[in-house]
Amino acid sequence: MPSVVKINVLTVPAEQREVLEKRFASRAGAVESSDGFEWFELLRPVEGTDQYLVYTRWRSEEDFRNWMSGPMQAAHREGGEGGERPRPAATGSTVWSFEVVQQAAPKQA
Repeated sequence: MPSVVKINVLTVPAEQREVLEKRFASRAGAVESSDGFEWFELLRPVEGTDQYLVYTRWRSEEDFRNWMSGPMQAAHREGGEGGERPRPAATGSTVWSFEVVQQAAPKQA
C-alpha cells in the first residue's frame, strides 16, 4: 500500500510568519510519535506567494485520520497564556491529499 501525503496550504500574512514558525517549532515532537507517521516539513515561501506548505507523509489514510481525530485536535485545543487560545497565524487553510506512486533517494556511493 502506498504512503499518503497531506499538504496543508496555509495563507500567512507577512507580519504573522514569525508567529507561525515559532508555533511549529514549539510543537516539535507532537506528531513524530504518532502511529503511521513517516515525515514532516514546514516549507516557507521564498517569493511570489504568502502560502506556507505543511508537508506530512503517513503510512495510510487511516493513520492520518487517527492522528487528526486524536493528537492533532488535542494540540490545537490547548490554550495560550491565561488559557486563551491564540489567534491563528494563518488567514486560510486548504489540505491537499496525494498517494506516493514513485519516489527516489540519493544513490549510495
